[in-house]
Amino acid sequence: MSSTNLDDCVRASLELYFADLDGTEPAGMYDMLVRAVEKPLLEVVMAQADHNQSKAAQWLGLNRNTLRKKLVEHHLID
Repeated sequence: MSSTNLDDCVRASLELYFADLDGTEPAGMYDMLVRAVEKPLLEVVMAQADHNQSKAAQWLGLNRNTLRKKLVEHHLID
């Protein structure tokens, strides 16, 4: 297991993102980042909760209906 924490991983990825932009101004970064993090978060939590939406919602601190909406948005359920 790596000793690098999540904050450091996000910071490093954002620094690379800006380097790749090479001076071009970014747009819509907040939504881009939330979507990039939210989908894998939902995938991992759902797998760990054995796809039990009530349990996953509790772990995430979300209402079950909110979790369901996010799962549909990310095409993780129909």
